[in-house]
Amino acid sequence: MILEDDLQTLSKVLDGLYRLEERLTNGENPKEIAVTVLSEYTQVEEYVNANPNPQFDIVLLDIDCKAGGSFHTLDLAKIGVSKIIAISSIPQYNEEARKRGITRVIHKDYNRLDYFTKQLCRYIEEMTLEN
Repeated sequence: MILEDDLQTLSKVLDGLYRLEERLTNGENPKEIAVTVLSEYTQVEEYVNANPNPQFDIVLLDIDCKAGGSFHTLDLAKIGVSKIIAISSIPQYNEEARKRGITRVIHKDYNRLDYFTKQLCRYIEEMTLEN
């Protein structure tokens, strides 16, 4: 699941995931990637937090959203912090995510989105191969 509202970032991330899926589907243990994108915190509250048992293998967690709120309303206990990658462009928010137990954090730099996407896809590949 991708909690991100910036379309430029989403386009880069989705392109990176496409390339990753191409590698994963041609490997020894083929795996496909299914993507859910939410762009407002209200969607997180309605579709994820209200769900008694949400099933997501990996969550990319930004903070700001189109509705002016925060994706950090996500119920981390339901998802599990080991499944989350914090991806804010604001170091303070990534640090807050660390304090909440999230260990995978990537600083999103809008001037270097290709590099950000490569780092992100490395984490996702590691996490996918762990499962």
